[in-house]
Amino acid sequence: MEELLSLKDLLVKGDVEGALIIVEELTEMSRNDIIKTIRSYAVILLLHLIKQQAENRTTRCWEVSIRNSVREIQRENKRRKAGGYYLTPEELLEILAEAYFNAIDEATLEVEEGRYELEELEKLVNREEIINRALTLILPGESS
Repeated sequence: MEELLSLKDLLVKGDVEGALIIVEELTEMSRNDIIKTIRSYAVILLLHLIKQQAENRTTRCWEVSIRNSVREIQRENKRRKAGGYYLTPEELLEILAEAYFNAIDEATLEVEEGRYELEELEKLVNREEIINRALTLILPGESS
């Protein structure tokens, strides 16, 4: 809110250069919030994909969670008024790679009721395959 008041003051004073700096800051803050939300849903998505691969099975609950996470990531990434997307496929891939570490850590608590330590679980699953599967689900036209 403080930034908006500063922006208004700068515009009233005619300081376009100062106003543009604040607009850039606001844009970056908004983008960071979007990235944070997408990363949170990516952890959930990856967690269930890890569990599917590690346990070689799925459940309706995991399937629903996967679909919901994909929808939320797609919704957050879509620019409503300007059209297009906030993040490119490459940036989404980077976020998935970052989120994977949290997801596999959480998976150690859930896969076969916490049977595996992190190092053991990492050997059971294919990181690259899971991340690529998640990206395929997220990209427009790739999921339902």
